Amino acid sequence: MAKRKFQNGYPVKRQKTNPTAVKEGSNEEVLLMDIRHMLSTQMLADDSESGDASEQTSQKPKPTFSPPERFSEVEVLIAEFSSSGDGLGLAPTADHVYVVPFSIPGDLVKAKVINYFPQDRYTLTDFISVIKPSANRNDSLVQCPYFTKCSGCQFQMLSYEKQLAQKRRIVEKAYRNFSSLPPELIPVIGDTISSPLQYGYRTKLTPHFDGPPGILSRKARRANAEVKWDGVPPIGFMQKGTRKTIDIEDCPIGTDTVRLGMKQERERVANEIALFRRGATLLLRESTKRTPKPKDGILIPKPSKAEQKSIDIAAERPQTSVNGIIPPELQPLVPPRESVDEPDLSTPYTEEKTCITDQNAVSTEFIDNYIFSNPAGSFFQNNNSILSVFTAYIRANILPPSTSLPKSASRPATPTPSSNSASSPSLTPPTEKPITNLIDAYCGSGLFSITLFPLFTHTLGIDIASASIRSAHANALANDIPTAKFISADATALFASVVFPPDETVVVIDPPRKGCDEGFLRQLLEYAPRRVVYVSCNVHTQARDVGVLVEGLGKEGVGAGAGARYEIESLRGFDFFPQTAHVEGVAVLRKVLVEEGEGVGG
Repeated sequence: MAKRKFQNGYPVKRQKTNPTAVKEGSNEEVLLMDIRHMLSTQMLADDSESGDASEQTSQKPKPTFSPPERFSEVEVLIAEFSSSGDGLGLAPTADHVYVVPFSIPGDLVKAKVINYFPQDRYTLTDFISVIKPSANRNDSLVQCPYFTKCSGCQFQMLSYEKQLAQKRRIVEKAYRNFSSLPPELIPVIGDTISSPLQYGYRTKLTPHFDGPPGILSRKARRANAEVKWDGVPPIGFMQKGTRKTIDIEDCPIGTDTVRLGMKQERERVANEIALFRRGATLLLRESTKRTPKPKDGILIPKPSKAEQKSIDIAAERPQTSVNGIIPPELQPLVPPRESVDEPDLSTPYTEEKTCITDQNAVSTEFIDNYIFSNPAGSFFQNNNSILSVFTAYIRANILPPSTSLPKSASRPATPTPSSNSASSPSLTPPTEKPITNLIDAYCGSGLFSITLFPLFTHTLGIDIASASIRSAHANALANDIPTAKFISADATALFASVVFPPDETVVVIDPPRKGCDEGFLRQLLEYAPRRVVYVSCNVHTQARDVGVLVEGLGKEGVGAGAGARYEIESLRGFDFFPQTAHVEGVAVLRKVLVEEGEGVGG
């Protein structure tokens, strides 16, 4: 066997004829876009300086980047954040980027070189220490002993105000890098809505442990061969930048109930490790039970959802100011409680929290007075403390702030500030009907269908997963909403059963991280609802999809044909996961009326 060749400490690999493409919307693609933008900005600055210098002296050849030995240590001055939460710093030659986790702009850090990517001109490193901290770094804020090792959190050394500002910049960069829209068509990003809890907020954690040394072959497992464990394996989460599991005894971003469940599950695994034949992922899901408080010897019944919401919301359609501030009448009905141990005389119930570890058991949680029950292992938002504010914001913005439907003239090839869809005046059609129908695409277990129900005459939730539809039906009945409809539809024909008039309909979409596929976007544009609210846990794929909705059909790669296009009314992030670089995006879009024969593409 030929000896493997090394160069500068890196194994020399054979060139692939078809290199693996970076997955669209992945952290790798997002990081690459940030690096390219950083290098191009530096190149423009260098060209400007070179132009000034050339008038006085002859140009000297610029030094080129020479990669340091693998696992050697380097000093890096961090210039900016990546959208994944890592620090980015230029090499002294200014033509290469070091990616350093757990660092912030202004830090001078020591890092260990791990992987070198010459084609993309960046090097991944491991954080070692801070040589000189940034003025914005405050390590006294860190509450987790595993920070700088565990891959879960990135921002514990930042004040919460700075975290929210950074997440606003993440949304800005997502639309700059992925929407393919000119800046004139992207409105100012709203301030990130904060989470009421910055620690102790996660209602679900899934620590794991790896299998025993020398994983058995499939044949050996079928023969029931003996499994030997060398003690209790590490139980926790991935170490940053590796596939290695590190042992984590406690996670401070979990709720108190989840943290207690983590302790108990770790003890159970330690006692029963001999029963496991392979590694496993543990489920820790908080579930809530509400019990009415007695008053003068009489139990106070839980209010009807239909009655409660009809009084609070449906009597007056919500209006919102230009900056998207939630009106007082749409603020959460019951403020989120920070601890079940503190007495709360403002609520007519007591809450009992338990931690569920069975994937198939049913977990229950409340958003204001709405109740949601789901299989514990299924998806549901993991930060209950922000859901009251979040759903109130959607209620406040899902209907138009005025009764006018915008109409645009043909868009110029080069948009001007006056053509900014977020701020330009729009003509209105002679007649207009109110929006009375809601379609909740990717409806899951009915979060938006149920919390928005009082605003609409008809509500239809659509999902391709039949299990989700069953949960949505059950949740609607539990919330006294028997008329909400839910259907399981094939992804290629999600709108085939819809009979609502498009101009009287709003569509809410909340897809998985990969975003919407071209088939869904085509269906949506052909159906052409009056308004679209796009909720996403990945603002980069959201930006890509919103770009398609703004451009309309006819954009290359989506197809040609008749259909609508949209203007972006507002963009804003929600901090569902404090201490991390993740941000939830909400984009509100309104349909633009296109006259017959008018060009869509400009």
